[in-house]
Amino acid sequence: MKKALKRHGSPEAITTDGLRSYGAALTELGSREEQEVGRWANNRVENSHLPFRRRERAMLRFRQMRTLQKFASVHANVHNHFNHERHLVDRQTHKQRRSAALAEWQALVS
Repeated sequence: MKKALKRHGSPEAITTDGLRSYGAALTELGSREEQEVGRWANNRVENSHLPFRRRERAMLRFRQMRTLQKFASVHANVHNHFNHERHLVDRQTHKQRRSAALAEWQALVS
């Protein structure tokens, strides 16, 4: 946090949850006045970490970092290839994109 404050300057507000260690750290840095703590104030911050946490939870099964790195590199490519964000397009367009992606994948594999 010290490095971020030095690089980017002091922000107008620092949103955290009610954990006391945040208050102690901000007091030590002299930024306690900028701290905002509210019941739902931190939801946006916490929800921005959800995709990362989902990947992190899936990766806990791996015992060696090398295996994890191999899986993650392959998984990222496959996921990007087939993830067409269904909620943004209609059914027909989604089916066409999915079929095209599957045909391309089968051409690459065989």
